[in-house]
Amino acid sequence: MEKIKLGVSTCLLGEKVRFDGGHKWDRFLTDTLGQYVEYVPVCPEVECGFGIPRESFRLVGDPKNPRLVTSRTNIDHTERMVQWAQKRVIELEGENLCGYIFKSDSPSSGMERVRVYDQNGVPAKIGVGMFARVFMEHFPLLPVEEEGRLHDSKLRENFIERIFALKRWREAIEERKSVKSLIDFHTQHKLLVLSHSPKHHQIMGKLVAKAKEIPWKDLREEYQRLLLEALSLKTSPKKNSNVLQHVLGYFKDQLSGDEKKELLEIIDRYREGMVPLIVPITLVDHYVRKYDQPYLKDQYYLHPHPVELQLRNHV
Repeated sequence: MEKIKLGVSTCLLGEKVRFDGGHKWDRFLTDTLGQYVEYVPVCPEVECGFGIPRESFRLVGDPKNPRLVTSRTNIDHTERMVQWAQKRVIELEGENLCGYIFKSDSPSSGMERVRVYDQNGVPAKIGVGMFARVFMEHFPLLPVEEEGRLHDSKLRENFIERIFALKRWREAIEERKSVKSLIDFHTQHKLLVLSHSPKHHQIMGKLVAKAKEIPWKDLREEYQRLLLEALSLKTSPKKNSNVLQHVLGYFKDQLSGDEKKELLEIIDRYREGMVPLIVPITLVDHYVRKYDQPYLKDQYYLHPHPVELQLRNHV
């Protein structure tokens, strides 16, 4: 797999582009995730024409439609930023991004809970950054996160799982552009989808069953929409335990009584929060190799992202 393209706030890569001439270097993004990702850096304020250093900005007024003004001189730059943002997102279409990582709390790039000041100068953390809003409206299903939220192990695992799945989807479809390629992809991702949303798993199964009756463009767009919707929903110990018990059914003629008992005990411990997800997954992987289980060997549920990222060690 080629490196995954992600948009990112430039300051998170260590570039000194902030209003005070500083940066917000995030080492996880550059040193760890950066091994698998090609970043497309964006700094809305600099690219919009504001210098370094510069007067800071803040959002004011209606939280649903705030204005972007300078903090000290109170100059309104809303139209300038919006016009630039609308042009920039069209340019970003050509980058084939699989996701975006925004800078938290930024009046231009914050994804959520950005301070919006009312007429009395009182802030409330209820806003969305000016560029981030335009971006998310333009790419409504693209995986997005903030660097601060990525410190949460569950949110980090979910985001990275989504960008890897989207990259595999695009490569599968671009390589062959056929119904068979879609069916193969779906077959390999069934359990992964099930771990996020049994409802979407069922809907997508029915869609794939009728795949040859649907025009290719419509089929591809609808499947992608359902895939991204499903994976945006969080997994849980209950959902994962149900998938793991489903997996157990593929070994019904191979596992000994003691092996089944051991796996069920590990699944129960995971469900109760006593061990992380990597523990039952590792045991299942062992049985897949030991008994050469062909269907499970191809299931991305067991390896949705590089094990070196250790994402399932903490969920």
